[in-house]
Amino acid sequence: KRCIKKAHKNQMRVKIIGDPSAFPQDIQDSIHELEECSKDYDHMYFQIAMNYGSRDEILRGMTRMIEDVKNAENAFDENGKLTEQCFESYLDTARIPDPDLLIRTSGEQRLSNYLMWQLAYTEFYFTEVPWPDFHEEELRKAIEQYNNRDRRYGGVKEE
Repeated sequence: KRCIKKAHKNQMRVKIIGDPSAFPQDIQDSIHELEECSKDYDHMYFQIAMNYGSRDEILRGMTRMIEDVKNAENAFDENGKLTEQCFESYLDTARIPDPDLLIRTSGEQRLSNYLMWQLAYTEFYFTEVPWPDFHEEELRKAIEQYNNRDRRYGGVKEE
């Protein structure tokens, strides 16, 4: 209930990514209620990963796509091709912008099966600071470093 109030107050869309089927029905119902009440907000996006793994997300999404194709629902573009937009529509993060910045704490330098598709053009910030000690000053450092980067989204820098 507190999450719903905060979502309304901040006009924040809340999305749980992962496979909620492993949770008791009352938690699944609460997840659905939270997502439903905030689905029209686009001021901020807040994702909570629960029972999430990127490989599992992709497999679940492609399983839904196969079911759509079997049921003669159009899973492809007008030319019958699979596009990035179509593929993304089957992921847990459908209709949510890709992250601009991923902060990896505790000296870790790997994706750890997290948002492997969505992080294609994300900037990474690595810090030795462990998560429990990651506070406002460290966040400021990450944002400052991010603001000084030249984001090209896969393009080549013009000289």
